[in-house]
Amino acid sequence: MMDSFNKFFKSLIEKSNLNLSRDLNIDEVRYIISKINEYFYTNYEGIGFTNALDEEFEYFSEFHKFWEKYHCEVLNPQIDEKKCERIADVLHDIYMKTNKAAFYDLYNTVSLKPEEICKVRYFSANQDFRGSRNIVELFKIYNDDPSIFDKYKINKNPEGFLKSIGVISLSQNDKRVKYAETASQILIDKNIEPFDLLVHFNYDILQIRNFLINSRGAGFGNKKTDMFLRDMVVLGVWQNVKNFDKVDVASDINTIKVALRTGILKTKIPLVSSFLDIFCYQYSLIDEMNALAWRKVWEVWHQKYPSECIESPCLIDYLVYRVIGKEFCKESLSIFECETKQHTFKWHSARNRTCQVCYKKGINNKAHVIKKVLPCTDSEGYLVIQNSAFVSANNALLLNIKECPFVSVCESKTNNFRKLNPPKSISILGQTGWETAKTRSIEGGGGLMS
Repeated sequence: MMDSFNKFFKSLIEKSNLNLSRDLNIDEVRYIISKINEYFYTNYEGIGFTNALDEEFEYFSEFHKFWEKYHCEVLNPQIDEKKCERIADVLHDIYMKTNKAAFYDLYNTVSLKPEEICKVRYFSANQDFRGSRNIVELFKIYNDDPSIFDKYKINKNPEGFLKSIGVISLSQNDKRVKYAETASQILIDKNIEPFDLLVHFNYDILQIRNFLINSRGAGFGNKKTDMFLRDMVVLGVWQNVKNFDKVDVASDINTIKVALRTGILKTKIPLVSSFLDIFCYQYSLIDEMNALAWRKVWEVWHQKYPSECIESPCLIDYLVYRVIGKEFCKESLSIFECETKQHTFKWHSARNRTCQVCYKKGINNKAHVIKKVLPCTDSEGYLVIQNSAFVSANNALLLNIKECPFVSVCESKTNNFRKLNPPKSISILGQTGWETAKTRSIEGGGGLMS
C-alpha cells in the first residue's frame, strides 16, 4: 500500500514534466487535480474489498486502502504520562474541594423509582438525540405515560416509540428503529426488565458491558454503553456491583478535545479532515486512545491518592465532557465592536446586541461580534467562566473559580498551547455516507451531499 502512495506522488512529478522553478500552467494544474481526485476519491473494477460493520464493502479508493493500513503509523498517537499525572493532580484537587460532588452530580431523575430510571435510560442510551431531548425530559415523558417504555409495546411498534420520545424527525430512522426493536427483543428473550440485567449477570458490570456491546443491532456502542452503566451506578439504581472500574470515560468529541489540548493524548500531526478519514479509521483509533488516556489519568490518581479517588474512570466523564469540554473549552468569549466603531469590548454571551460600554454611560448603541476566542487564552476569560451555571448558580459544582481548572496543564496563555480539534466522522452508510459517495475513476463526480 505504501508503494501505491509513492507511485501516485511520483506520477504527479514525473508524468507531468513539472518544472517547479516556475508557476504551473493550466494544463499542469488540470492534470494534478485529475490525479489527486483519481487517487483519493475514485475506485475501479477489481480494487478489492474491506470489512466494516460486520459487512463487506468495496474500497472507496486507492487512498482508502493506504489509509486503512497506515493511518495508525501516520498519526502515531501516544499517551503522555507526565501530563496524565498533572491532570490527575488537578482532578484530585477538585475532588477534595467539592467533597467529590463534581464527579457524582448528574441530573434530576424526577423522583422515578430505580427500576423506572433504568428502563428509561436503557431504551434511550442507544439512541443519538442530538440535542432534541435531554434525559430529564425523557423521565417526564415516562412519568406522563409509562407504557411508552414497555418492552412489548416497543417491540411491536418501534416507530411509535421513537415518535413518542421525539426522535422520529432525526436522520437514520431505519437504524433507530432497529436499535429499539433489538433492544426490546433482548429483554423479551431473557424474560427480564432492564433493571434485572444486574442480577442476570451476577452483579458484574463488565459482563453487562460486554453483552450489550456485542448485541448486534441493539446500538450499544462503547460510549453509549459506558454512559448507561455509569448512570446506573452513580444514581444508585444498581448497587453492590463488581468491575465498575473497568468502565471507561465515554469517549466523544468533547473528551477527545480536552485530551488533545491538555496533551495527555498526542499525535505526530494534527488530525486530518473527515474527508480524508475514509471509513473513520482515524476516528476509531483516536476514540480508543482517548479512553486509554483518561484511564491512565485515573490509574495515576488512584495510585497516588487511593483513599481520595473516584471508583472508576467513567466518573471523570461528566466533569470533563459537560463542564470542561462543552462549557469552558470552546470559543465562548465574544469580542464585540460598538456600532460607533470607536471601541470594542468582551462579553460572555454572543447573544448580546448592546454596546455594554455605552450602556454603562446611559447610551443605547448596538454592537456586533467580530471574533470569538477560548476563555483560557484571554485575560478576560473569567467573564465566561464566572457566568457558567457550574460556577455561579446555586449549588454550583465549581464555586467561584475564575478560570478552567486545566489551564495550567494546557498552558493556554503561552506559545506552547495548540488549539487542537477533535476528529469528525462521516458514516459509512446513510444518505451522506461513504458508500453513496463512490464513483469509478472513468466516470467522475461522486462525493458527499449536503
